[in-house]
Amino acid sequence: MRVAGYFVAVVVFAAGLLGCVNPNTSEVVTELRQGGWRMELDIHGRPLPFLFDLDQDSAGWTMVVKNGEERFVVNDIVRSGDTLRIRMPLYDSEFRGMVVNDSTIRGHWYNYLKGPEYHIPFVARAGRTQRFEKNLAPGGVVSGNWEVHFSGGTPDAYDAIGIFSQHGSRTTGTFGTETGDYRFLDGVVSGDSLFLSGFDGSHAFLFAARVSGDSMSGRYWSGIHWEEPWVAVRNPAFTLRNQDSLTALREGYDMVDFSFPGIDGGIISMKDPRYHDRVVMVQIMGSWCPNCVDETLLLDEMYSKFHDRGLEVIALAFEKYEDPERALEQLRRFRDRLHVKYQIAYAGQANKDAATSRLPFLEHLMSYPTCIFIDRAGKVRRIRTGFYGPGTGSHYENYKRNLEVFLGNLLDQAAPVVGA
Repeated sequence: MRVAGYFVAVVVFAAGLLGCVNPNTSEVVTELRQGGWRMELDIHGRPLPFLFDLDQDSAGWTMVVKNGEERFVVNDIVRSGDTLRIRMPLYDSEFRGMVVNDSTIRGHWYNYLKGPEYHIPFVARAGRTQRFEKNLAPGGVVSGNWEVHFSGGTPDAYDAIGIFSQHGSRTTGTFGTETGDYRFLDGVVSGDSLFLSGFDGSHAFLFAARVSGDSMSGRYWSGIHWEEPWVAVRNPAFTLRNQDSLTALREGYDMVDFSFPGIDGGIISMKDPRYHDRVVMVQIMGSWCPNCVDETLLLDEMYSKFHDRGLEVIALAFEKYEDPERALEQLRRFRDRLHVKYQIAYAGQANKDAATSRLPFLEHLMSYPTCIFIDRAGKVRRIRTGFYGPGTGSHYENYKRNLEVFLGNLLDQAAPVVGA
């Protein structure tokens, strides 16, 4: 996907660290308020908000970040005095902040995959319950599907489907492109304006638009490095190109062949006897990609359900790090955090040229993730570009149902007898 691509964030604070006194130094430490909090990332002077709850139990402190139906969980935090350092569970990003008082934290969010100097100021305040603190005057109705065009008339132009659900002023949904979705967005319709935001530990998205009947016009910000215009018209019949038609086997190839190092050693190859006479899904992905995370959770579910009937899954990971050892460390962290049961191989750096050279059998590889479906005879039966995750609602549920049927049919087909 152009921008990708999870989940619950639980920040666990060591139980004694947020008390009134540090037992090691006798230093008075500000105790943070429990309950609802609101954080704003400062996107060139525009607030990008999201909500979280901060609560304490016998195990320590827990922070739950909320995007629509998503709950994002984090468990890596260090506090020294009134300084906090909170690392995201899957992505190489973290918050560094200062506790100003019991209801205010200020600092910066650092996203190291975008560079060592990439950081965005934030302020978090307790007791705030509205994601967008707007005058919630009666406004337009945006529920339903919309035909959306980003960066129209430029080389960066692309189309999307806007998928929105509105209850009063509260609005949730996402944008689905040909290569993936923008995951769980949450916001409001206020008068003639729509505001949506999302934060998943890897990306920070902000959308704003003017609503006029069955049309919208607005702007989209992805952190501080990308901004573009978008327009939309209500169109429930609008579709994009079939995701099974975007990537194909290159002429002259009829099978998939590769050999890459596994993240725990050894070589993972389609020539391995363990894949003989098996149905295999080959997932081209990266641990840095939230859409890949969403797909990984579904593929792991399919692996658990169908492995005994002959299904194998192999992930070929293209990572952002130049250092292979650091990439392998991140992939093992990814595997352990998500409890992935299938094989993961390190295929190289995440750039188009590297992926094209290492997977020469593919024509027009355009997205992380991409999934290749191989039957028991070793023939490619389908190549799926991108992934629509749970944030797309019925689109995801339909794909999941269809995938189960498709895999069941492939598994029911016997491999041909050699020499028959």
